[in-house]
Amino acid sequence: MTRNVLVLGFFSLFLLNLEFPCPANAASKDVSVALRASWSMTPFLLETSEFIAEDDNEKFWQFVDTVKELTVYKNGESVRSYYNLILKKAGQFLTHLQVNLLRFALSLRTYSPAVAASQQIASDEAMLEACPAFVSVHGQHGCSTKDIKKLLKAAVSRPAPYLYQTDHRYPGVNLTDVPVVILYAEIGTRKFSAFHAALSERADAGSLVYVLRHFVRDPQPHKVLLSGYAVELAIKNAKAGPNPEEVVVDEVQGFLFGTLKRSHPELQAPLAELRKHLLESSDVMAPLKVWELQDLSFQAASRILSVPKFDALKLMRDISQDFPSKARSLTRVTIKPEMRKEIEETQKHLSETLGIRPGDAALYINGQNIDLDTVLDMLRGEARLLEGLHNLGIAGEQQGRLLRLPVGGAEDNYALDIRHPAIMWMNDIESDPMYRSWPSGIQELLRATFPGVIRQIRRNFFNLVLFLDPAQQESVQLVKLAELFYKHKIPLRIGFIFVVNTEDEADGFKDTGVAFYRLLSYIAEEYDLAQALTSVASMYNKVGVGESLSVDTVTSYLKKTSPKANAARILGPDSEHDDKRRAGAQFYKESGLGGLPVALFNGVPLEPEEMDPGELETVILQRIMDATNVFQRAAYTGQLTEAADVEDYLMEQPNVVPRINPLILGTERTYLDFTASPVADDWEDTTMFSYLDSRDKTAVVAKRMKYFTRNDEDGMSGVTTWIKNKAALDFTQKLLKDDSRELLQRGAKIKDLLLQGMDADSFEKKFNTMEVDFVRSQRLFCRHVLKLRAGQRAVVTNGRVLTLEDLEEFPVEDFGLLEKMTLSASVEKVKANVKQMGMKARQASDLIMKVDALLSAAPKGESRKDIDFPKDVHSVLHLSPRDSEVVYDVVAIADPLSRDAQKLSSLLILRVFMNCRAKLSEMPLKSFYRLVLEADVNFLANNTLSPGPTARFTDLPESPLLTLNMITPHGWMVGAVSSPHDLDNIHLQEVDTAVRAIYELEHLLLEGHCFDLSTGQPPRGLQFTLGTGRHPLSQDTIVMANLVGMKPIAMVTRAAYTVGGRACAFDECMGVLPSGRLAGLAGEPPSLPPTPPDLCTLSAVCKAMRPCTPPPPCHHPTTIHDGTDSPADAGDTVVVTLRSFQSKIIKVRVHKKADKIDEDLLSESTESRGLWDSISSITGGASRSSAAETKSEDVLNIFSVASGHLYERFLRIMMLSVLRHTQTPVKFWFLKNYLSPSFKETIPRMAEVYGFRYELVQYEWPRWLHPQTEKQRLIWGYKILFLDVLFPLAVDKIIFVDADQIVRADLKELRDLPLDGAPYGYTPFCDSRREMDGYRFWKSGYWASHLGHRKYHISALYVVDLKKFRKIAAGDRLRGQYQALSQDPNSLSNLDQDLPNNMIHQVSIKSLPQEWLWCETWCDDSSKGSAKTIDLCNNPRTKEPKLMAAARIVPEWVGYDEDIKRRPEG
Repeated sequence: MTRNVLVLGFFSLFLLNLEFPCPANAASKDVSVALRASWSMTPFLLETSEFIAEDDNEKFWQFVDTVKELTVYKNGESVRSYYNLILKKAGQFLTHLQVNLLRFALSLRTYSPAVAASQQIASDEAMLEACPAFVSVHGQHGCSTKDIKKLLKAAVSRPAPYLYQTDHRYPGVNLTDVPVVILYAEIGTRKFSAFHAALSERADAGSLVYVLRHFVRDPQPHKVLLSGYAVELAIKNAKAGPNPEEVVVDEVQGFLFGTLKRSHPELQAPLAELRKHLLESSDVMAPLKVWELQDLSFQAASRILSVPKFDALKLMRDISQDFPSKARSLTRVTIKPEMRKEIEETQKHLSETLGIRPGDAALYINGQNIDLDTVLDMLRGEARLLEGLHNLGIAGEQQGRLLRLPVGGAEDNYALDIRHPAIMWMNDIESDPMYRSWPSGIQELLRATFPGVIRQIRRNFFNLVLFLDPAQQESVQLVKLAELFYKHKIPLRIGFIFVVNTEDEADGFKDTGVAFYRLLSYIAEEYDLAQALTSVASMYNKVGVGESLSVDTVTSYLKKTSPKANAARILGPDSEHDDKRRAGAQFYKESGLGGLPVALFNGVPLEPEEMDPGELETVILQRIMDATNVFQRAAYTGQLTEAADVEDYLMEQPNVVPRINPLILGTERTYLDFTASPVADDWEDTTMFSYLDSRDKTAVVAKRMKYFTRNDEDGMSGVTTWIKNKAALDFTQKLLKDDSRELLQRGAKIKDLLLQGMDADSFEKKFNTMEVDFVRSQRLFCRHVLKLRAGQRAVVTNGRVLTLEDLEEFPVEDFGLLEKMTLSASVEKVKANVKQMGMKARQASDLIMKVDALLSAAPKGESRKDIDFPKDVHSVLHLSPRDSEVVYDVVAIADPLSRDAQKLSSLLILRVFMNCRAKLSEMPLKSFYRLVLEADVNFLANNTLSPGPTARFTDLPESPLLTLNMITPHGWMVGAVSSPHDLDNIHLQEVDTAVRAIYELEHLLLEGHCFDLSTGQPPRGLQFTLGTGRHPLSQDTIVMANLVGMKPIAMVTRAAYTVGGRACAFDECMGVLPSGRLAGLAGEPPSLPPTPPDLCTLSAVCKAMRPCTPPPPCHHPTTIHDGTDSPADAGDTVVVTLRSFQSKIIKVRVHKKADKIDEDLLSESTESRGLWDSISSITGGASRSSAAETKSEDVLNIFSVASGHLYERFLRIMMLSVLRHTQTPVKFWFLKNYLSPSFKETIPRMAEVYGFRYELVQYEWPRWLHPQTEKQRLIWGYKILFLDVLFPLAVDKIIFVDADQIVRADLKELRDLPLDGAPYGYTPFCDSRREMDGYRFWKSGYWASHLGHRKYHISALYVVDLKKFRKIAAGDRLRGQYQALSQDPNSLSNLDQDLPNNMIHQVSIKSLPQEWLWCETWCDDSSKGSAKTIDLCNNPRTKEPKLMAAARIVPEWVGYDEDIKRRPEG
């Protein structure tokens, strides 16, 4: 079957034209939305340099040299011409495909954060006012190249600057004892060029380390407009949000039905039918009948496939993105039976092969399933592979087959084969009598047991091998522990390798190890080995703590246990019990293991820190539990059968190797790039060779390299090693032997030393005619490409570079291991494919080497799939690619009426399978959608830059009520910053012209996980601080746990506080980066000290992240962290750089101090103490106070949420009612996510006028928690799911008050009300208004049986004891239950109150007195007089609009409303 491929050589094919149709006339009502970053525009030239740097540091510096004065053209050229000039310069270092990817990256502004980060670092230096470019030399600065010499004097005596992993370091001589000079400048300017010339010359000479950071002296004032997100206009559900009062339309298509009904009352029914018919025929938004919905997906597919193929994706985009207004027209489309049949057959095939069900979506590029959020990174990686294979002459089907090869990566845990005769086994689970009563069946693994119980099965599932020097002090406790395992009948086979002196004349009376071994051998010969090991193990019990085994201890034990034995014949130099003494040491040497002692569990070496006897017992037991899971899976799937030998099964796994060498087996691997085609390929011209770049040098060396060969049977060599294969190794080692050297010195010819099978005449002829220039070229290659020092050694196998240190050995066994690993990883698969190409042996061997290096260097992801469809005539959209050299194989599977189709139809030119859903019962899409994504930077007709990407909705129906949602990549926290309209309630009939909105990217997330090393659990309540050099304690976060499935993990929480306009952040072990401060715009720019203090750098913003105090230092500083920019042993300072739009995840591990081991971070005595007790926090409003004061003062903390202008109006009135009924200071906490720009603008002034404090809490829904798609349900989720992490620990109690409530009492009473041990208190629903009995759903069915005698509570008002809430992990429990229930779309219909009521048995609720919440819908009129709060509940019977109900039910509501309107902030 011919595969359809997407050509990205011409990248505009990849992205459809995303310009949306212009309005038909100037008066058309449209909606447009833009999203901007909070930092200034970054130059395209600098972003281009970052794109190139990500690909190759050497190319980056070559590009810098090429464009070092390019900005001189900026004034003389148009913006478009200058942009094209940048692309032309970049094209000197990029392929055509990479240039198109660069265009895409510049359109997305992918590298703008990296440039802005560098700009932020520069802004922390002290030279901003004086210099357009400057250098920093160990804390001192200079504006001129003339200053460099002076600054370098005594520079090394000053503290060296902190360098980030992402810094651009000039590739000069790599020295550590020279000054570090950091240049802050804008690439392409004359000032930069002067500095660069001076610094690069000194760096080449090895006199300094040259680092470049971007710095633009006068950045453009406007901010970066972003793309790569989507905007949705969702049709509001009347039940979910506040709708304006409905208006009955009298006139329909010219008929005045009100007048007609009055004139002809006898025709009421026919007139109603006529009106209904006219409405449905004219209103595209009229609801469809159930029978009209069933086949909509198939009808959409039929419509799409019926048009010319190049129009099909555009039609798919129009239908899916504007579906609510297109749905009615689709109902008239006829479905062909053959299309339906073909779709159903293909769906069955996809379900069986890929697990894709009807309606599911998937996107595959070159067989890899991808996420659209990472599409650019994926395309860049695939481009390297595709172009590399193309450059090697591989295309078409051969290319596809090679791409889909399952190239093995490095294993996490390699195991040593323990089937070795040198191992002395203390026991054998399968044959020893002491285990005879245990069952032996493999299926016993699947028998149910209590959690944590170790199964006793008579099989050698678990094997511990200890490599010990008997005389070492560490061996004493390890042998005792092994004996403990043995005596307690732990199902663990225990073996020993004793590494002792191997000299022939060793004397056991002088050497403890030799004495021990000979005694062990003697006892084994007298009895058996197991008895001998048990006996000598007991001998170690005689050794005291802190002591080691001695000769005296051995001889004393021998005399005591065998008084008649001849000690001299057993222990002396002529011992008769010495046969296998060398075997253990030889096996240890061959194994390649590190220093003694070493332990292997099922062959896998334990880490050195795990060898602590105090920790080893726990480690082994945990390894047993982990291995049990693996064996269970193997037994369940049939991989491990009853007839199998368990030891053989273990040792035949792919991670088992004959030798352990971290250099060979490590995960950090470097490969050469063989894909270049240099113009000159002669290494005998050293001058010409020196001008080549690394790829070209590598290609020349690969072409000119001569090999000693001993080929495989087919003539091809699968593994190419420089030096090559075993024959070359044997010959080279023979030449290096002393006797060979002596023969050559005495006049012997080198051909006399050749090995059998080598051609002596050919070798001698070539040897005698060799030139020496190629040696100089090889030296350049070793220095510039392999990065070797003079005299340093390296081994290169199939392009993989292994660099050896000066004293590091690489014996024959390591070459064997390297060859085995190379063959098993990918070579055999590559070789099988190359063999089919019919090449000559030498050419094929070279190609195998080059392809293997290319594939092995590629990032390892999920295995590639071969996507095929059994039939694709009636159900697959085929789009033929343009002719091109490099192609991507792209396949999409999607329901044409789905959110995925809304995205994919705007993106891809590919093969699309219509994965339709049948028998729909509701509208599949309920929103209008726009994806903001452009293939290239756009310019206006006058060649100036366009304002930027914008989401634009035109030709929208005016009747529905719409709500605007931003759909952004994970990690983006955005908020509306400019719009006069109510974006939560957009009704175009009430809008005069167009709706405009500007959003801003306010935060980027830094996420992660935190674990306590001693328990393996998240240290719930542990605080971390984040800060800057000037504000080291400006932010903090706490660690909470969450249950996902049955596994406790550190919860990735993320909440941001906006305190008086400044952004602070909360994230599980880390925090949120305020994007405004990323560019140094919001507030005071942070400072960067010359050396890293106890702060963490978050991109350019210096952020602290360390366990904070108090609570008293219950935990040590961070001990292990992954994904950071700090070394692992950096103590309590963790430096993290954030330079992209993608969220970053790090891992932090801590442990408690010994004297705090029993303390609970959330105990009553310590929970309230923390960072918020000791640092200042700027709060909103007239009164400013520290968070500590918030706790120590008598403050009412009120939490509320609102969305849309109507509910914000209600919210202001609720706030005023709270303030009017209390004398206690009040602090309001508002969820910022959905507040309008106008509310955020007026709340500071309102706080000043009415005298309250406030904080805006912003939160990002966790990626692992089941998402909600409707805005109202998201708000409900925020109300209940994250109470434990939204607020600082200083807040003991919080009261939630719905925005549409009016308070008539002092809420201090509610705060102080005892909750009787419950974490929160809710008011039950009233049941006194009897006419509403039919609407009380909790009185029957599920709720009646679930609640029993308990009441169903309303979520409009509740008080939370946060200390208790965190202590009992109530948040974890609620999230766990939510995760389970929310998978069913029909559950948790009222999420915010159904969830706590559902969990009432696990998280108890204190029922508040009824007077705390009165609602006219459920409570009778007689109880209204005692009401302390009145809630404007929706009335399902009358459906009265809330504004009307508020004025009628609550007389004072109008007064509050007028009071606020009279104020300027109203």
